[in-house]
Amino acid sequence: MYSVTDPASGQLVEEVANSTEEEVRAAIGRVYDAFPDWRRRPVDERAAIVDRAADLFEERADELARIMTLEMGKRINEGRGEVGIVVDIFRYYAEHGPALLADEPIDIKGGRAVITKGPIGALLGIMPWNFPCYQVARFVAPNLVLGNTILLKHASICPRSARAIEEILHTAGVPADVYVNTFASSRQIPGILADTRIAGVSLTGSEQAGISVAAEAGKNLKKTVLELGGSDPLVILDTDDMDETVNATATARMRNCGQSCNAPKRMIVLADIYDEYVDRLTKRVAEYYVPGDPSDPSTKLPPLASTAAADEVAAQVAKAIEQGATLRAGGRRITPGAYLEATVLTDVAPDMDAYYEEIFGPVVIVFRADDEVDAIRLANDTPFGLGASVWGTDPDRNRRVADQIDAGMVYLNRAGGSQADLPFGGIKRSGLGRELGPAGIEEFMNKKSIRL
Repeated sequence: MYSVTDPASGQLVEEVANSTEEEVRAAIGRVYDAFPDWRRRPVDERAAIVDRAADLFEERADELARIMTLEMGKRINEGRGEVGIVVDIFRYYAEHGPALLADEPIDIKGGRAVITKGPIGALLGIMPWNFPCYQVARFVAPNLVLGNTILLKHASICPRSARAIEEILHTAGVPADVYVNTFASSRQIPGILADTRIAGVSLTGSEQAGISVAAEAGKNLKKTVLELGGSDPLVILDTDDMDETVNATATARMRNCGQSCNAPKRMIVLADIYDEYVDRLTKRVAEYYVPGDPSDPSTKLPPLASTAAADEVAAQVAKAIEQGATLRAGGRRITPGAYLEATVLTDVAPDMDAYYEEIFGPVVIVFRADDEVDAIRLANDTPFGLGASVWGTDPDRNRRVADQIDAGMVYLNRAGGSQADLPFGGIKRSGLGRELGPAGIEEFMNKKSIRL
């Protein structure tokens, strides 16, 4: 069952029945049958439709933000900001898509050849709840311009976002059968991936969800893109403004109530500034103790997406303390609703669960590094490899450290984030493939070699 439960109050707002097996099969048929016509449309026409979608997302930003606030507790201003990134993504592919799809001539031994760039077919998108519009946009926008058709399964707590996105795209001119929303359940995913009419799948979600989908996709030889979890390191080598560094890094961790795959989750601080950083961070995080209404722009501590999510993070914090970690701030579960005080943990060691697992909530873990080499070791001592950031006053040193961090993305003197023209994705257990930027339109692309 899909449902909307207000995480601020815990009250059930709406329930939506799952799609039946017959409805799912019909939806697959629709996107499969629509592919030949959609791929034949001129790329400029597809790009114009995507550009019109950007206009509509922009016009309905307040409405979409309110939906996200109700469904998963996102602060209203962060919801508006999310829609702003969605608009940028649709505009980027509308503007640059035609050039990115242009034929690529190459010289070969004994003649010439050209690489053409075309779609591969009907795709399945499996989307998460933490960024209900942005995650959909970075999968959908490039593939609509490329000429693929899309069957979209959103998170079970986001049916209103799912319906609103589908309505916007159809209003913009995307044919009804080119983009189809389904309220399929997780147990129906293997059957969808086994269907020969589906050419590929993109999933953004948990590590376990990625393992499950990758196994089914591999068994059925389906192209796969996975954007999974992360436990991103934020390495602080030195600073000439500790207050600014603390404010910037705390804000980055608490964005979206800590529910971002590429949020900095492990602060790794060199020993000579560690104590000062922890002291000031603890005081700064105390500002995130008072729960508030996420629809109120002044609220700093919104709820997590669900009571189950809040209970899980609270249990992770309790387990870390039980295993020997030091609680420096917060950690208290607040009811009613799905609230958890922002939390700071230190003295987390490799024999503790919290050292290696992802904590998807407003929790900061701070590590002391003896020197630069030790900081790099700590940064790489993780099964994940999504993003990272390096902070310091020496650009050459920052770059030297960044080059040695095992991650798909590294930011210097800023913490993560996302933008339409910059590829996004990870390595190790953080996933496969890239989204956004020029790379984002290539994942489900047939690069056909034609020898002239």
